Amino acid sequence: MMKRRPILGLLGSAALSTVCLALAPAGAQAQEVTLKLHHFLAAQANVPMHILDVWADRVEEASEGRIQVDRFPSMQLGGTPGELYDQAVSGTADVIWTVVGLTPGRFPSTEVFELPFMVSDARAASYAYWHLFEEAMQEEFSDVKMIGTWVHGPGVIHTEDPVERPSDLQGMQLRGPSRLTVQLLEALGATPVGMPIAQTPESLSRGVINGAVMPWEVTPSLRIPELVENHTEFEGDMLYTVTFVLAMHQPTYDALPDDLKAVIDANSGLEFSIFAGGTQQDYDAPGREMAEEMGNNIITIPADAVEEWRELAEPIYARWIADMEGRGKDGQALIDRARALMSEYDAAN
Repeated sequence: MMKRRPILGLLGSAALSTVCLALAPAGAQAQEVTLKLHHFLAAQANVPMHILDVWADRVEEASEGRIQVDRFPSMQLGGTPGELYDQAVSGTADVIWTVVGLTPGRFPSTEVFELPFMVSDARAASYAYWHLFEEAMQEEFSDVKMIGTWVHGPGVIHTEDPVERPSDLQGMQLRGPSRLTVQLLEALGATPVGMPIAQTPESLSRGVINGAVMPWEVTPSLRIPELVENHTEFEGDMLYTVTFVLAMHQPTYDALPDDLKAVIDANSGLEFSIFAGGTQQDYDAPGREMAEEMGNNIITIPADAVEEWRELAEPIYARWIADMEGRGKDGQALIDRARALMSEYDAAN
């Protein structure tokens, strides 16, 4: 668990943030920095309220007011969710939070945590993700300053009709959040429809899709328990998860004075990543409780019945390893290292 110390810091956007210099009475210069934090969820959703705002508030506090973080939810700065990462690269935004899978295949190493039934705990996976970022992913993210890397809790199938076996997915059109999740839905017999999560409620209302996969945590803000009546979850390892990054415009970071860089650094990295993944997973419980209170049908696939699902998903591993080999990467080594790191976290906690 992350210690309660001043969390991550967003540091001033020298290129695109507002930077004001004023002479202090003694003649020293005090720098004021305003950062623009951009993401795709509504401000009231769990990730903005309990992770991104916490990060921003602590950065402001740790900088003693020299850094101000302006928050722009719901793509208020323009563009689409799939363009958020490039907004951090270009400086359109100073800091962005995004789903890595919104740019399919661009950051292939992160997909090791999106493989079916790969992850069993978001804290352990987020711990492993940050370590693997430092060991093997920095080249893929070389054009940003990385602040945090994490995954969400267990992916759940939310549908109009009940799903108890893979055969129940035949003929269903389901929203999928990433390249590997789309492959998983295909392997299970559904017709996947790729779309940003914010489009899911309207697509369900209009009958464009019959359901979606997402963690419990985000369902209240999207009204999912009001739009579908059935929810299928799994005991043991997660059906799937997706990867996130909180990233900063590199020139903005580079232009900061050393003491403000230190604020950002102190509020970035391993502990923040574990905090973010763990917090997101912890908020699965209220989402599930909402569905229960509404009288929805929650189906839990017991561990001894998951094997049928695993067998259908297993070919995705071989396909992914071959794809990674074509990119000059050792996919099996990434799988082995990710598993070792998750076991390392579990053993220590």
